[in-house]
Formats: sequence, C-alpha cells, structure tokens
Amino acid sequence: MTNRTMNRQERTASFVKRVKEEMREEKSSFGKVFVGMIIVFVGVITAIFILSGNDSFLVKHFGEDSFITKSFQKFVKTSSKKEHADFHLPFGLRRQNILFLGVDASENPKDPWTGTRTDTIILVNIDPKNKSVNALSIPRDSKVYLPKDNGVNKINAAHTIGGIEMTKRTIEDTLGVHIDKYVMVHDNAVKEIVDAMGGLDVYIEKPMHYNDYAGHLHINFDKGDHHLDGQEAVEYLRFRHDALGDIGRTQRQQWLLRSLLTKLKQPATITKIPDIISVSKKYIKTDMSFYEMSQYAALMKHVDMDKIEIATLPGAPNQRGYISYWILDPLKTQEVINRLIYREKESFDENAQYTASILSSDSSKRDEISNHLKDANIEVKCSGHINKTHSQFISHSKNITIEYYNWLSKKDEVFAGLQFVYDPVNYYCGESDFTIILSNN
Repeated sequence: MTNRTMNRQERTASFVKRVKEEMREEKSSFGKVFVGMIIVFVGVITAIFILSGNDSFLVKHFGEDSFITKSFQKFVKTSSKKEHADFHLPFGLRRQNILFLGVDASENPKDPWTGTRTDTIILVNIDPKNKSVNALSIPRDSKVYLPKDNGVNKINAAHTIGGIEMTKRTIEDTLGVHIDKYVMVHDNAVKEIVDAMGGLDVYIEKPMHYNDYAGHLHINFDKGDHHLDGQEAVEYLRFRHDALGDIGRTQRQQWLLRSLLTKLKQPATITKIPDIISVSKKYIKTDMSFYEMSQYAALMKHVDMDKIEIATLPGAPNQRGYISYWILDPLKTQEVINRLIYREKESFDENAQYTASILSSDSSKRDEISNHLKDANIEVKCSGHINKTHSQFISHSKNITIEYYNWLSKKDEVFAGLQFVYDPVNYYCGESDFTIILSNN
C-alpha cells in the first residue's frame, strides 16, 4: 500500500470520526438550542398576553391612536370572535408542523435576513389532542436537491439562495411533510431583547473567564449576583469551558429563561414592551399572526417540556473535495419521519424482554444501572466506557417509545431524568433496543 493511499485513508477516517462526534454533539446540545429559541419567542408571546385586553394601560402609555394600541385592540377584537373551544384546543385536533430556524449574521447591516444561512433547523410537530411535542433536528450539512433547478447543495444554503420559501420547499420535498408555520430567529435576537428589557438579574454559579480573540468572545464573570446586559447575557450562554459541558450550558439557558420570565412580570417591564416588540420585528421573522401565537402559547403551557421526543435525521458523513456533506439514509430517515411527524408508533409490551446497552466513564454507575435493568427484566447486552456530560436514554427500536421510557421511570426512579432521544442507527455499543448514557457528573 502506498503512502499516498495510507494518507488518504487516514484523512477519511479522521473526517468520519470528526463528523460522528459533531452529530453526537448536535444531539446532546439540542436542548440548549431549542431553549435558546424559546427564550426569544416567550418574550414576544408574553408581551402579547400582558398588553392584550388592557385598553386603559395602552391608551395611557402609548396614546389612543398609536400603532401599538390599535394593533392590540384589533387582536383582542379578533380573538373575542373565536369560539371558546378553539382556545382550549388550539387549531382543533389537527397536528401542526412548525419550522424553527436560526440564521447567522448577515453581511448587510440594513437587512439581517437576506443571504443568511440557516445554521439551526428544527422541525417541531405539535399534537393539540395529546398536548405533546416532537422535535426533529435537521443537520445543516444534509445533502439535498434544491428546487427551481438549483442543483445539489447543503440544506442550509437554501435560505441563502431563495429565502424562506426555498427553505420550506426544500424541506417539504426532501422529507415529504407539510410545513404549517415558521419562526426564524436571528443571532442578535437574545442580545437585543435583554437590552430592551434593561438587563437581567442572574446568579452566576462559579467564576467564568475565557477569551477567544478570533471569535470576538471575551467572558469575565466572578461568582455571585450579576445584572447582565445583552452582550453579557450572550457571553453567559456561550461559556462552555466547564466540567458540566452540555448540561451546564443547558442549565444556564434555563436559568436565564427563568430570569426573563420573572422580569416580564414586573410592572416596570411593561413600559418597555414596545422596545421588545420593536426588536422582535427586526430579529424574529414569522408568518404567524398575534392570535395564532397566543394559541400556540396557550397550548405550550400544558406541554411537559421534559417529555419532548427528539431525533436527528440519520445518515453518514461524506466529503467531496473540500465540501463535507451529511448523506441522509432514506430508509432510516423515513422511519424517523413516520415516528416523530406522523406519530406512527408501536405499543410496547410490559412483559417483553428488551435489551439495553450502558455507557459511562464510571464503572460503579454502569454496575448500578445494570442491576436495576436486570431487576426490570431487561437484558444488558453491552457495557462500555464513554466520557459524556449529558445523560440520555436513546431508543433504537420502534417498540421503545417515550411512553415506554415514562413507564420504566415510574417503575424505577433510577431511570428518571434522562433526555429521551430516538436514533434508529445504533453505533454506540453493540445491537440493543436502547442505550443509556450516564454523565460523568
């Protein structure tokens, strides 16, 4: 074998390893991306609820003929004409597909949207009847055919070339689904909304000091209470050099969200809502009306966010020249679509014997969970070492649904609190129905 061939094989092996790690990172960090979008969206929806129906406040602070006053009065008038049943069961019983997009910075300061790439693509399926949510992460490097004779490209290039309509059309054609609504959030949204609210009070749990001169990121926080402005809030969310890894970043997203909700309830914040709405008009793009957003908000209050079933489109890495792609597995992708979007699920048998794999850097944790699994009539087929900072319950079988996981968690609380992920491709530790990954915390 020639040195040239060996070098090519080494580069290929290195590329495959890197992309697989990126995919694992994408699955494990899904929560923080989703919560980050919710931080922005909740601010806008809460503003709607606070202002709608409060005519005296609107007139006093914004004037009788102002745009803000007229907009919310029109919203309330439209909402009052709806059937009460529609509010309690938004959109009837039909499931909805909402496309969440996170776009990068634009080179045109006057237009934050045109020419941007969709670096975060999440298709959220909402079931009003069961008050449940599934979320499907679409890798930005997925190799797809773009409509209107634009050829083969990465899926995140669709927005750069043809905007939101090409993005929607590409996803619909590729996955065979219908997109009902979309919400697009710009990178600058969190920073601007926090500034518009006058900052947020956050307790920083430990010293955070980090400088990335290439990325223009400079983080310097001491442990204790802080009042963060928009830029500092972004730095707080982006800090990643800690032992908790993904869990630490996810918790910080949740803490910032709680701080935001607390601030929105304060009377002084209400006068700043026009600024929040102004930011949302600039950095949040959606085809939803005020009424539709309120209906989604009404439903989301009843959804248990800890029971969201998530998945990433399965595939394999491939490189063509200097361009790396994620090649979707058509059969496995359809399996994921059927399960998360069309809600086709098998019922599990409480008496069936399923198989499991356990991965952890702590052998005592592996032994403990193994004993609990055996007590639950589950065969442990594989046990191995992995250094992860996020605990997960990963289903590889049609029978291992989130209902099964919830049943197992109630049967033995040692299994509770794991992030549920569906991944039909089991490359973790042998063939098994599900894999449990235990963090090193």
